[in-house]
Amino acid sequence: MAAPTIVLVHGAFADAASFAPVTRILLDQGRTVRVPAVPNRSLIGDAAYIRSVVEQIDGPVLLAGHSYGGAVITVAGAADNVVGLVYLSGYALDEGESLGQLQGGFPDSDLAANLVYTPFPVEGGEPGTDVSVKVDAFPDVFAAGIDRSVSEVLAASQRPLAALAFSEAAPVAAWKTKPGWGIVSAADHTINPDVERFGYQRAGLRSVVEIDAPHLVMRSHPEQVAAFIADAADEVS
Repeated sequence: MAAPTIVLVHGAFADAASFAPVTRILLDQGRTVRVPAVPNRSLIGDAAYIRSVVEQIDGPVLLAGHSYGGAVITVAGAADNVVGLVYLSGYALDEGESLGQLQGGFPDSDLAANLVYTPFPVEGGEPGTDVSVKVDAFPDVFAAGIDRSVSEVLAASQRPLAALAFSEAAPVAAWKTKPGWGIVSAADHTINPDVERFGYQRAGLRSVVEIDAPHLVMRSHPEQVAAFIADAADEVS
């Protein structure tokens, strides 16, 4: 099989730039990488958008999703040309399961007490609700372990996630038919690491590693994350 295009899928409260260090390393290795912007409006809609990006790529695709991006690739990964899934501090949902249901089985992380809910307009419908992280709590809760000068910028530029995304059930779990790999961030204050461990074990991922890292593992440990993704890409080649 030809070397896959690596599609990096960011999560909530972040954007494609969150993968910048990893993207640079993979590009320097001569790999083909795409880092699309996730709308962060709904799980079903976000997964449909990422799937549309994937299906327009010629050849095999390896999807790597961080955090909420893990839920997105669980659904979008059903695309025929997806050959593998890499979870980074991510949600590996089961078919028929929502983010809220998976998280609800475990104690809350520090994130739960530091969320902000704000309305946003929806054309022709009732206003939606955006969920974001308190700006002053963001560096310690979401971006712990990252240089403060960087985490403060990330806090100011965070992309909210619509509350709808927490309640929508995954219509499919691509890990049931595609091989997967996962990184657990053992020092995660955004997702309870046990949520990551449980999801990965249930999915029967081929390889799971734990890193003593914060939630933004691809910013704190870019070399390790890039190597993990590269190894998965080589395995499916």
